[in-house]
Amino acid sequence: MDLLNFDIDKSPKIYYSIGELAKMLNVNTSLVRFWEKEFEILKPKKNNKGNRQFTKEDVKNCHLIYHLVKERGYTLNGAKDVLKADISELKNQKLILDKMVKIKSFLLKLKEQL
Repeated sequence: MDLLNFDIDKSPKIYYSIGELAKMLNVNTSLVRFWEKEFEILKPKKNNKGNRQFTKEDVKNCHLIYHLVKERGYTLNGAKDVLKADISELKNQKLILDKMVKIKSFLLKLKEQL
């Protein structure tokens, strides 16, 4: 699944499996399970079989964790501190960054067509 072109808010799905989430982030499912234990903001529901069911909010929070740890190079403790400090500001910054990346991708495709 291409993160650049995937808008979680437009998706009709209510829940995502750990495999789907891991594929979105291009990470192993074990890393998602590890983040679930480390970060309080990740609280997937579990079905009768015990399978994790991630909501759209969980997916967004996982993207924030990925952004902090993998893209910005924060340590786990550093990422936890940032998330505890002001998550709404971080979400706004991430939203702006994602939009800028989409615009850049669009402009590069447009340039190729010229």
